Amino acid sequence: MPPPPRAGRRQGGGAARAQRPPPQEARRNCATEETLKERERRRRSRPLAFRPRSAVLRAPRRAGGWTGAGEAAPEVSRLLLDPQGGGRRSRCPRASPQGVQDVPWPLRISAQLRASQSRIPTQRRTGAPAGPPRERARRGGRRGEARSCLGSPLGTSGDTSTSSACPVSCCSFGLASEDTKKEVKQSQDLEKSGISRKNDLDLKEIVFVIQSQSNSFHAKRAEQLKKSIFKQAADLTQELPSVLLLHQLAKQEGAWTILPLLPHFSVTYSRNSSWIFFCEEETRIQIPKLLGTLSRYDPSKEWFLGKALHDEESTIIHHYAFSENPTVFKYPDFAAGWALSIPLVNKLTKRLKSESLKSDFTIDLKHEIALYIWDKGGGPPLTPVPEFCTDDVDFYCATTFHSFLPLCGKPVKKEDIFVAVKTCKKFHGDRIPIVKQTWESQASLIEYYSDYSENSIPTVDLGIPNTDRGHCGKTFAILERFLNRSQDKTAWLVIVDDDTLISISRLQHLLSCYDSGEPVFLGERYGYGLGTGGYSYITGGGGMVFSREAIRRLLASKCRCYSNDAPDDMVLGMCFSGLGIPVTHSPLFHQARPVDYPKDYLSHQVPISFHKHWNIDPVKVYFTWLAPTEEAKARQETQKGFREEL
Repeated sequence: MPPPPRAGRRQGGGAARAQRPPPQEARRNCATEETLKERERRRRSRPLAFRPRSAVLRAPRRAGGWTGAGEAAPEVSRLLLDPQGGGRRSRCPRASPQGVQDVPWPLRISAQLRASQSRIPTQRRTGAPAGPPRERARRGGRRGEARSCLGSPLGTSGDTSTSSACPVSCCSFGLASEDTKKEVKQSQDLEKSGISRKNDLDLKEIVFVIQSQSNSFHAKRAEQLKKSIFKQAADLTQELPSVLLLHQLAKQEGAWTILPLLPHFSVTYSRNSSWIFFCEEETRIQIPKLLGTLSRYDPSKEWFLGKALHDEESTIIHHYAFSENPTVFKYPDFAAGWALSIPLVNKLTKRLKSESLKSDFTIDLKHEIALYIWDKGGGPPLTPVPEFCTDDVDFYCATTFHSFLPLCGKPVKKEDIFVAVKTCKKFHGDRIPIVKQTWESQASLIEYYSDYSENSIPTVDLGIPNTDRGHCGKTFAILERFLNRSQDKTAWLVIVDDDTLISISRLQHLLSCYDSGEPVFLGERYGYGLGTGGYSYITGGGGMVFSREAIRRLLASKCRCYSNDAPDDMVLGMCFSGLGIPVTHSPLFHQARPVDYPKDYLSHQVPISFHKHWNIDPVKVYFTWLAPTEEAKARQETQKGFREEL
């Protein structure tokens, strides 16, 4: 039904229309020449729904019902969200800048767009809800760019959440109405695709799984996150959810790979839960925003949600998967959190019961989980969720991840870290000079172990012939030499390859959080045969860190290499597994080059090491990613992160 005529509006025919001034004259009348008294009389004579927005905003302000802080007035939100409810455009054409300045109530268009968006989810081409205005603008789509009533981008900084105020004018309401029609249609498309506009979700329907580790430092951080979740639940006066620590769920070696635990989740939680939400120890969660985010998705359908990563180019750590176009496959950044709906958990459980895991090696868990769920197109791909974040600069983020280098007290002294470099004669001339040019000066205690003694370096000949495949014999000789010949006060041993790039100063920070009196075996964790009783190990290329106590227990056992050319890192993992000493994972160690990892993944890290010189300038890589000149920044991030309470 057409809206009623405005009070005082002439209802004449052509003669009346002929008396109307030309557009420029009308603009001047609307924006500059009308007296405030005449405006007020016209405003009060109209029904509320058909008044200009400046009047709509004034009425509740005088009544004390709206303060204008951070959101649009309720009446405006209703008009924005209901295009059939009388959202009629004003007679006024777009006001000139001079006319705009006369409007007494400026209001940010960005606030109104956020108000409308918070109630009507939008959809991207992939079928997932689009992010808030800033996120859509970041993705580069012009449709996502909020613009002012004068046609210029909102604000001066590009951030719609803190943009300059756009004064209320006749045209801005028309702009919002047009956007509303688009969002209503997008919302209808969402419902057809299975993403509900709103699903009532209680906190108890989410099972939180913290990907924790048994080491005392990591277990403590996980407990702090668990307390934070419980505190937020209490503040919301909701029933406490289930919060599980991964290292406590099962004693089996491969629990950290997640997939073996899915049958347990299915049996235990499928009846009363809707989601399994996974996160790391340092993930920060805003529970109200997480509830709002997950409520957009129909929990009766199969969902795999997360912050999407993709390879820039095919990489060895992913076995060169999707080599023709590596960007097409998306996998989650665990640091931002990721979620599985219960129907998907149940489906994966049936598959796990009918067929065993085929892969022998676990190298990059997040990529391999995404591959298993996708199942060559038989399962759902990852649905990117903009609210799952790894930085905290966006107001809409439900999760964040603090990028800092752990520091627990004072950094470990250089004299407490002994560095052993594995090399051989054929690499004395090309790899060793790179070490000396980059990170050698950071190490107080360092030796080069080779199959040939060369005084100019100098190298130590351990009497172990060089092998092309593994270096198990050489590595165990280094361990025995460290334990028998080094002074007792040297608490840590680091074994690296001659093509490893490492930051010793950052390692000093990291090791301050570990007790050298405990058996610690630290680095980047891989797995072998974990689905069939295998073991975890620290991959050697990124660097292997041992506490003195770990070496003492290892050598006191009878576990040794079965041959000199056996893979040393895997044999060490097998030995420590047999001793009941779990490996400790740190994502700051890297088995590959920076180009082998997604940029978004490295952006929230302060890396400690990289490996390999293939097709890169290793000196440039070192000074770009690891050089001590970055330590001041890393130290600031460290102190900021650890002072902040979870």
